[in-house]
Amino acid sequence: MNAPGLMMGQVALAALVHVAFAFAVGSSLFERWLASDGALARSAPSHAAWHRARSSLLAAAFALVLAEAGWLLYEAASMTGGGVEHGLAALPDVIGTTHVGHAWCLAFGGAAWLLMAALLYRGGRFGLAMFWLGALASAAGTATIGHAADAGVPSLGWAMQVVHIVATAVWGGVVLAGGLVVLPALDTSTTRIALIRLADRISSVSLIAFSVVLLSGLIGAQRGLGGSFGALRASAWGHVLTLKLALVLLALVLGGLNRISALPRLRRSASTLDAHTFRNVLHLEALVMIAIFVAASVLGLTPPGHAGS
Repeated sequence: MNAPGLMMGQVALAALVHVAFAFAVGSSLFERWLASDGALARSAPSHAAWHRARSSLLAAAFALVLAEAGWLLYEAASMTGGGVEHGLAALPDVIGTTHVGHAWCLAFGGAAWLLMAALLYRGGRFGLAMFWLGALASAAGTATIGHAADAGVPSLGWAMQVVHIVATAVWGGVVLAGGLVVLPALDTSTTRIALIRLADRISSVSLIAFSVVLLSGLIGAQRGLGGSFGALRASAWGHVLTLKLALVLLALVLGGLNRISALPRLRRSASTLDAHTFRNVLHLEALVMIAIFVAASVLGLTPPGHAGS
């Protein structure tokens, strides 16, 4: 396989890691929220939504483990300069002797722990703690692989990247799982109250998570640009960052439309039209979120702006 093919494979698998991680985090939140509202009972109107959240959590956790494994295979192939078969042969050396391999072990171990927690525990504080332990380990491993670890581990830049990854997963996760999986199951008049409660939670959690994403992202961008805005125009990293920021702004506008316009109308009327409006805007935001994760994956494989300017 040629270098462009390997690069595309790495980007695709890195994006899948980000999307699957966010889906798992978001689905776990919806499962918890719906369970606390009584959706565990089969007779509950919102039980189908809880079941979707539960199924989405398991599928996303399993996809995360597979994506992590596939990413390392492509990374090993890129290191050897050969095809995937050469990368497969080099896996023991990559895992045992390289920084990337050691960091990947932490990310993969976190993903596997997250999957185990999702499979074994249904609700309860202990199960929730086990899930978030795996999520934090996965985020720490991912941050250790990236540019944020150039200054060493642990370091302030690395810690901020861990926070950025987790906050992005919370923001992206409630949007992805809500817009694509859970809210479509709440499309009847009998589930309208549950939908409004979830819409309130989505809006509030998204706003808090985005604030953390913005702060940690600005710190990471300043580090990547080396303190010079010239690198924003003169480097490939700066160009990809600009695209990512434009996509984030679009997602922010869509989220703002729901928070400022659609959600207040939905609270007042509880009508089918307003419910569909909120859900459709959230669906669009979810599609933009996927594009953001793809841009973030490209950014992670591109030399920082201060190095390429």
